[in-house]
Amino acid sequence: MADSQSPFDVLEAYLLARAAFSAEELAFVRTIFQPRRLAAGDFLQRGGDVARHAAFVARGCLRSFVIDAKGKEHVVQFATEQWWLADAISLNTGTPSQYFYAAIEDSDVLLIDPPAQQQLVDRVPGYSAAMRAGLQKHAAAKDLRIVKALSTTAADAQVATASGRSASPTPARSGWSRSIATVPASSSPRLARPFAASSPHRSP
Repeated sequence: MADSQSPFDVLEAYLLARAAFSAEELAFVRTIFQPRRLAAGDFLQRGGDVARHAAFVARGCLRSFVIDAKGKEHVVQFATEQWWLADAISLNTGTPSQYFYAAIEDSDVLLIDPPAQQQLVDRVPGYSAAMRAGLQKHAAAKDLRIVKALSTTAADAQVATASGRSASPTPARSGWSRSIATVPASSSPRLARPFAASSPHRSP
């Protein structure tokens, strides 16, 4: 994000690259999202909290991670400019999330909760279209990451076998194996369930 751009400018550029919007619609979008600034090290969400918002990263970088029973951190994803982060299960069910979101540098995010998201879906047709366009490329990017992760796991197993060590029968769980929402999505044309689960990755 350029210094002269606001977080809303970044969001508008993201949306306009994917669908058409009137000036009135873009003005309404600005009233829906809540800006929040995070300093490096600040948490946007902690594991055990119930997720209340999806987040659009306008500037900076956040990391999504979980902590296992032994206290070890496992990074799920890094979210840079124009990424979405949300725990779809927690948002939709009100159950505690297991995900931590922390800023690794000073960052600006725009937050939206499910009722506000539904307002956009109902009143701004271009918003749903933009989210659908993004989701198609998100799915392709997720598949590519899965293939790369599986290839890495297979290569590690081959190395272990060649060196005389027993390869683990169960591959280590990687970040993509968990289900987190990045963009609002649904199989219905109106995106009735805007925070449907999918893997987190860069917005195309």
